Amino acid sequence: MNLEELRDYCLQKPGVTEGLPFGEDTLVFKVGEKLFLLTSISKGTQFNVKCDPELAIELRERYSEVIPGYHMNKKLWNTVMMDGSLTRQQLCQMIDHSYEQVFKGLPKKIQEEIKALD
Repeated sequence: MNLEELRDYCLQKPGVTEGLPFGEDTLVFKVGEKLFLLTSISKGTQFNVKCDPELAIELRERYSEVIPGYHMNKKLWNTVMMDGSLTRQQLCQMIDHSYEQVFKGLPKKIQEEIKALD
């Protein structure tokens, strides 16, 4: 998966917006104004995703391409390398999980508004 494929995958999810709130190099994807994925535009070889704390540890133990979130809360965030070792399906599952983690934490009203967009 490359940066453009990552971007396309994130943007097809209901209620997702993208922006550059941390500077010109950090592309951020949000659902309901809450961050669920960020990546470097210049590097484009890794991304950070939110994760259930127990699953975060499990993924780090299972895959050397998954490490504690760089510049993030290491309990809740993983950095995932897109070096070709993980399959597209595995990467998408991690992105989906992050989206779902953030979505379920949104107020019910916002969840319903986003569901109506789908």
